[in-house]
Amino acid sequence: MIPAIRNTYNQQFTTEKYKAFLEGVADDAGIAPAFRIAETPVFVPKALTNKLVTACEEIIDVLLRPDFKTLTQDAIPPSLKVPNENDHPHFIVIDFAVTREEDGTLAPQLIELQGFPTMFAFQEVMARQFKLHFDIPSNFSNYFNELDDYTYYKLLKEVIIGEFPPEEVILLEVKPEEQKTRIDFYRTEKMLGIATVCITELILEGKKLYYLRNGVKTPIQRIFNRIIFDDLQKQADTLGEHVDLFQELEVEWITHPNWFYRISKYMMPFIHSDYVPKSWFLHEIPVLPTDLENYVLKPLFSFAGQGVLIDVTQADIDQISNPENWILQRKVQYAPAIITPTGPAICEIRMIYVWEDGAARPMLVHNLARISKSKMIGVGFNSKDTWVGGSCCFFEEVQSGY
Repeated sequence: MIPAIRNTYNQQFTTEKYKAFLEGVADDAGIAPAFRIAETPVFVPKALTNKLVTACEEIIDVLLRPDFKTLTQDAIPPSLKVPNENDHPHFIVIDFAVTREEDGTLAPQLIELQGFPTMFAFQEVMARQFKLHFDIPSNFSNYFNELDDYTYYKLLKEVIIGEFPPEEVILLEVKPEEQKTRIDFYRTEKMLGIATVCITELILEGKKLYYLRNGVKTPIQRIFNRIIFDDLQKQADTLGEHVDLFQELEVEWITHPNWFYRISKYMMPFIHSDYVPKSWFLHEIPVLPTDLENYVLKPLFSFAGQGVLIDVTQADIDQISNPENWILQRKVQYAPAIITPTGPAICEIRMIYVWEDGAARPMLVHNLARISKSKMIGVGFNSKDTWVGGSCCFFEEVQSGY
């Protein structure tokens, strides 16, 4: 995105450096990634950084509306509501496509958002390994709010573990060893000292949860939740006996599962910003646009891009029996803004927020990027390309206060 820096990086790139970088990532995390990591980070110019931050803060303003919970009361499917929801999510991630405006300047457009954690531990590893193996300009940072590697992990420890002993806090997932994101679980364990536990390993006594840590029954005070509950519901019959997480439990959720649905595509029709494509609940559109080819259909209750219809037709809409569970969104045109030795690529940038208990607003802390040369963004859609996959951003002249 910054021609001089991009050209220098491409010219200095070697497969040997990339191989050493990947080996460093695996050594640091304790396991090799189960997805492709791109050959390059994304260098974000200051003007685009400012637009990204502005877009995020406009979205956060909607989240801070006093009527937000009323506004999103139908966002949580009744069968997926979990008791004891707290006042706010501890984590928010906001995904933007990088596009071009009419004047040719780069601009973000919102793609999706979630009240859910992301690859917190792994993204730090990736950024640090990029800095170790490649020449990253000193006036670029992967962090915001003057964080560094030490203060970033200190913040995560405070939010995820708090005052509890690490052994009484777990990272909870469904079949964690089968997840593509398991490298993040390994790194989280290594840095925070908490165990990754499958839902089938939970022990319930009354309303208290326990797990076996090195053969010793250990109480669980907090759950760092990585379960997507509609995915859990789909797999429930194949998991065998496991604890019902939809009941009253004496445990703290970091973050509570209900926020995954409240902060999601469901919010998009309520956000009015130059950086958010126009969106409607499908059942509330009085007249359908005549240029449906310029729109996408998204199911409200899905994840990882599943079920999204890109080339919308009237026939697609006619076949939908539950329009209240879909949104129609103006299509976003990605800009081929990243020049690579094997052709131009598009990208998405995920802005990562942490919201401490007692804080008035969530704080922007880190990022994630996905680089693609296909029609779909995501690490699963680029298995045959190079210079694509998961990545991270380095932002030019990141300022205090972001």
